[in-house]
Amino acid sequence: MPVWPWPALLTLLVTGAGLDSAQLWRDELATWSAATRSVGDLVRLTGTIDAATGPYYLLMHGWVTVFGDSVTALRLPAVLAMAAAAGLVALLGQRLGDARAGLLGGLLFAVLPGTSRYGQEARPYALATFLAVLATLLLVEALRRPGWARWAGYAAAVAALGLTHLIALTLLAAHAVVVLAARRTPEGAGLPAAAATAEPVGGGGSWRRPLCWLLALVPAALLVTPLVLAAARQRSRQLDWVDAARPEDLPALAGGVAQSGVVGGLLVGLAALGAARLGRRALLPGCAVLLPVLLVFAAGLAVPLWVPRYLVFVVPFAGLLAGAALAGVRLPAGLAVVALAGLLGLPDQAALRRTHEWPRSAPVDYRGAAGVVAAHQRPGDAVVYSPRESWLFLDLGLAYHLGDRRPDDVLVTRDQADRGDLWAAECDRPARCLAGAERVWLVVAGRRADPVAAVPGAKGAALRDGFTVERVWPRPGLTVALLTR
Repeated sequence: MPVWPWPALLTLLVTGAGLDSAQLWRDELATWSAATRSVGDLVRLTGTIDAATGPYYLLMHGWVTVFGDSVTALRLPAVLAMAAAAGLVALLGQRLGDARAGLLGGLLFAVLPGTSRYGQEARPYALATFLAVLATLLLVEALRRPGWARWAGYAAAVAALGLTHLIALTLLAAHAVVVLAARRTPEGAGLPAAAATAEPVGGGGSWRRPLCWLLALVPAALLVTPLVLAAARQRSRQLDWVDAARPEDLPALAGGVAQSGVVGGLLVGLAALGAARLGRRALLPGCAVLLPVLLVFAAGLAVPLWVPRYLVFVVPFAGLLAGAALAGVRLPAGLAVVALAGLLGLPDQAALRRTHEWPRSAPVDYRGAAGVVAAHQRPGDAVVYSPRESWLFLDLGLAYHLGDRRPDDVLVTRDQADRGDLWAAECDRPARCLAGAERVWLVVAGRRADPVAAVPGAKGAALRDGFTVERVWPRPGLTVALLTR
């Protein structure tokens, strides 16, 4: 029986459970804001910020146009991508090991809390994970049975991977190692034996595979280079919240990508045992885990770049190695270990369905704030946000939940789409812009006993001089207040 349907189906069931339980968090609100703009506005956005994510936003623009922008609709592409990735993990494990290794590796990947976390998120990480495994599987096939169609498929997968997630292209370092090791025969890289129709060796044949591999990277280079250049110019705005990498970040990575310290530790331990069991055949999955991590960490020492979720695409290869370890015991025992991993991850599975904020101890209740405003607003009400240019996206959170029912954002002079940005521009004389408002809804970050005092500058002065606080509603991560003139 084929091994791929069972991990794919299990991932679909686990990741789909409670898909819309956690409200959209700040990163997903950025996806919603971008995906609901016109194509022209999207192009302008990528010229200002988030160029690296521009192709994903364009994909989501088409998806939202057809399926809408509900929480379920926004997250469904990630669910499907993770399910497909789990199926491909099983196939790749079957190629490198055996059917049992592929099945158990795919099932283990399915029950990881991190698989649900990023499979339930309207961001590109699940899609990048799927494309990383797909490109690797296509590489194995192209090295075993070289042919233009197989190399073309690999080229398309790599190009799509780069367009989806630039950092995932560090996976090519692992591919390079395997290609060089398989110069004469796939067995030299620990891959399955080549088919009888494979290219002959001898003469210049030993370099035919590396040459084909380099040619397959040309489309990706042509498509991705403009994104790399644009992203480099935007780094100071896009990653201004990221700190430089530290040595202690490496041991914490497993728990970060698995979204559970205990399950991440179990995964690492099983992966190490699997690498020892596979021997030479562990070259590809082992390099696919280690080399991207080391490259991103080394770069992160000099450039703020180290974010654990950026490396989610290496988790399937760790799962593949773990599956090889479990294949060394009888199938019921291997399935018992998979079930144990699932049980150990249950608290984290439940927590991520409450909130996607990180850390989870500091959620932001956009939905609750919107509910307060919807229940008490009147025609002619205005709304003010503080801070405005913040990664909390307070205005996007209320805009998503209230839609056309939100109060008039009187301070805005140019909205996000008009600016080609993720933040709107406000007037430089707030008192004048607030002159016609009798009631103002103030939304500020954090729990504030005196929310007006938390508003700095001229905006805060205009609110203090012209309005009094009628009522305050504290909500997790923010405070809503109603001010009257």
